Amino acid sequence: MSDQTHSVSHFPLVRKFWKPAVATGAGGTSLIIWFEEVIAFAADFIGVVLLTVLGGLICLFDNFIFKSRIPRREDLQDASKGVKK
Repeated sequence: MSDQTHSVSHFPLVRKFWKPAVATGAGGTSLIIWFEEVIAFAADFIGVVLLTVLGGLICLFDNFIFKSRIPRREDLQDASKGVKK
């Protein structure tokens, strides 16, 4: 008969740590996937906020640039009086 009652493993550390390594690997993967989803949501939210800010800046730019091209009441009155035929 054999004195050996259990199988001999060449890698006792692998046998000892494979369960915590699998649990840590799965937990780490799910944490990274969750973090990636949070980052994607934050990027979408930041995009919407920046789009609103950019729209406001374009409206202000439009007001400042093209407001000066609108003729004033004085300009229209002077032009009608100054024209002689």
